[in-house]
Amino acid sequence: MTNNTVINLGTPEGIDPLTELLRSGAKQLITEAVQVEPDELMTHYDDQKTADVRQHVVRSGHHPEREIIIGVGKVSVEVPNIRSREGEPESFQSLIAPPYIRRTATLDAAIPWLYLKGVSSGQMQSALEAMVGLEAKGLSANVVGCLKRQWEAAYKQWCTRSVADEWVYI
Repeated sequence: MTNNTVINLGTPEGIDPLTELLRSGAKQLITEAVQVEPDELMTHYDDQKTADVRQHVVRSGHHPEREIIIGVGKVSVEVPNIRSREGEPESFQSLIAPPYIRRTATLDAAIPWLYLKGVSSGQMQSALEAMVGLEAKGLSANVVGCLKRQWEAAYKQWCTRSVADEWVYI
């Protein structure tokens, strides 16, 4: 006997126009913001030239396109790449879409909240699909298991910390 607390709403026939509008607007905003970040970095190198009087730091295409799960579903992101023509290499990492990020911090915060509210790790994917849509395929029970191991390690570290310098008020 299973005690299923997640109500399966079924798969939607199609994406509603409001969600599609939000998703396309989010994609446009993310794309514009990710393009502005390297421009701001490159303004610091405007006065630096190579021996043959070319720009020292230049744009160099894009990193491979990847998808990030946000509150309205998956959005594909293409982060620009910059490089140095001479000397030490210049690296650029986007603050908006850092390397290896697959989902937003708000979704990461929703997973422990759902778990603490009683959604089992096996039912997590269907619960997140109800919130985010069918794009929540990457948020499975394995993700919850990995997060639980991280929480346990953080809790053990917290339990063994020194409290010698802390004051207790009653």
